[in-house]
Amino acid sequence: MQLIVNILVLAAIYALISCGYVLVYRVSRVLNLAHGELMMLGGYMLIVTAATISSNPIAAIAGALVLSLMVGGLVYVFLMRKMTGEMVLAAVLATVALGILLRGLVILFWSAQIQYPAQTLALSNPTLNLPGGASISFYSAMLIVATVVVYSTLFAFLRFGSWGIRMRAAGQSPLLAAQRGINLHGVYALAWGLSTLTGSLAGILIALDSGLSQTIVMIGLKAFPAALVGGLDSLVGALAGSLIVAAAEVLMIHYVDPLLADVVPFLVLIGMLVVRPWGLFGTREALDRV
Repeated sequence: MQLIVNILVLAAIYALISCGYVLVYRVSRVLNLAHGELMMLGGYMLIVTAATISSNPIAAIAGALVLSLMVGGLVYVFLMRKMTGEMVLAAVLATVALGILLRGLVILFWSAQIQYPAQTLALSNPTLNLPGGASISFYSAMLIVATVVVYSTLFAFLRFGSWGIRMRAAGQSPLLAAQRGINLHGVYALAWGLSTLTGSLAGILIALDSGLSQTIVMIGLKAFPAALVGGLDSLVGALAGSLIVAAAEVLMIHYVDPLLADVVPFLVLIGMLVVRPWGLFGTREALDRV
């Protein structure tokens, strides 16, 4: 039972992060290789808000999420918008440069020491006992709940929301969407904002659960294979890929060697690329644009 709980928690982490990869790629066909760093930055935004409004944890967390949404939009406005019309490779390399810059800024402002925002906010992290002798920490449980809420909201937003429909239209045919009066730059900025928001939510909950340091970027990197395994243009695929990668990683840790944990997601990715390069729920057309 404990193995199942561990798999679900890790799958929730990967799913929250990988949906950000999917949102940006699905709408703008750009691989955001700085997503892990943006997720990390969301955690450090909590450090900022916790230091200013530590008397109200809910306000501090909400403030960090709002800041993350704004950061995502600003990244598009001041950087990725300049890449419009350029080669896809140029946009991808711009995200790589952005990731390196963010890591440097984090060290400059917060150093490389582990931060514990839960202590600043005076929040506890009790252990919840589950049937079958399993246990889970409160914030790990919140990761699972957050994943359910985020994906339910995104599915409803993309299917029924006016801006969600515009995002789908821009992803399918940018030229036709622009001709129909859709503001592509607004749609792309929204996609980057929502992507950063969902990733930051994962970063914030991880920081509250186990602390925050630059090593959190590795979690964001390991979520990338989960998005690719499921298919970069599919939210359903992000869920499925996250569950597959998490299950493989937890089982490898338990039955083989914990030192192989960082390798497993990429082994799963290689296997999927050999069998089905476009992912479980991806499309061949989307693969051609990578």
